[in-house]
Amino acid sequence: MSFFLFGPRQTGKSSLIRNYLHDKSSWTVNLLINKDFLKFNSHPSLFYSEAKFQIQQNQVRTIFIDEIQKIPRLLDEVHLLIEEHTVQFILTGSSARKLKRLHANLLGGRSLVYNLYPFTYTELKDKFNLARALQFGLIPGIYFTPKELLRKQLLAYVMTYLKEEIAAEGFVRNLGNFHRFLDVAAQYSSEVLNYENISREASIPGKTVKGYFEILNDTLIGFQLPAWEHSVKKQLARHSKFYFFDNGILGALSSLLTGPLSPEIRGKRFEQFIINEIRTLIEYKELDFTLNYWRTSAGNEVDLIISQNQKPFAAIEIKAKKKIHSKDLSGLRSLNEEYPDIPYLFLISEVETPAMMDKILVLPWKLFFDKQIHSFIK
Repeated sequence: MSFFLFGPRQTGKSSLIRNYLHDKSSWTVNLLINKDFLKFNSHPSLFYSEAKFQIQQNQVRTIFIDEIQKIPRLLDEVHLLIEEHTVQFILTGSSARKLKRLHANLLGGRSLVYNLYPFTYTELKDKFNLARALQFGLIPGIYFTPKELLRKQLLAYVMTYLKEEIAAEGFVRNLGNFHRFLDVAAQYSSEVLNYENISREASIPGKTVKGYFEILNDTLIGFQLPAWEHSVKKQLARHSKFYFFDNGILGALSSLLTGPLSPEIRGKRFEQFIINEIRTLIEYKELDFTLNYWRTSAGNEVDLIISQNQKPFAAIEIKAKKKIHSKDLSGLRSLNEEYPDIPYLFLISEVETPAMMDKILVLPWKLFFDKQIHSFIK
């Protein structure tokens, strides 16, 4: 079956597909190649003619179009070819936002949609380094860069992709406003969003701020974690938390790519890493789970609630600490009083050995991902 594969730049979409397409029964069109872009952008029907030749004369059964969002009109030709021939299309791009905005043909039920994210600890295992992941992130195209070049590469990523290419795609009209927004948004990563504060600090209207966050969500640069409530309507009414898709991007936006991280900053990065890891695993396994955070009016909070059908079954508190104290469990205790039937209560941290404290399983983060998470993410 045909499918779209979306993901931010350098997450490895093209490399993954090329490794998959290892025989002669495939044909690749890369719209980053200027010659092909100009040809098909001016005359989309030429793509249909060339594809039909490949299918009929060369017995091509899989066609890979890289950066499909650059010419959304090609999707009409793709649709027609799927109707006429037994052929699989693999369509990659940085996001579906431009396709949706231009009302492009998303092929209805004729294709699936997948997202690709940065490396996870589960994928890297022995090649994973926590300190490197917290400061420089896990983007595949950057992770193995020599340390002396990491800072330059991440700054270039932020400037050329986040601050220029997103604007070039027509997602934003005022580049200066968007630059200021990104700088302020980085300060609110892992925090509850306050649009009025961000609007004031960035000198941008509140409506524009909300629109910019939608752009980050749609381009997979970040995501919002809603507050937990029994009622879905109440969830929508309360402010969400915001997380970037990668710690290296956050570091570049925050100008924190050199020197050690402060305990406070390191704690936020550790939280973002854990939540991104869990979110990615759930999405890759195509599980019908919902992620939220929980907070009471008294200030008790739990970083992550995992639920299904509006019923929470796992609660996770995240602490970048090697020693856990009783007060670190206060949020989970409060949650357990309100929801005594939640099967799994975890505190994920940097402790060396696991422990049970007041029905709460305190775990080293590696042990959680190596073993415990598989008890409910199957």
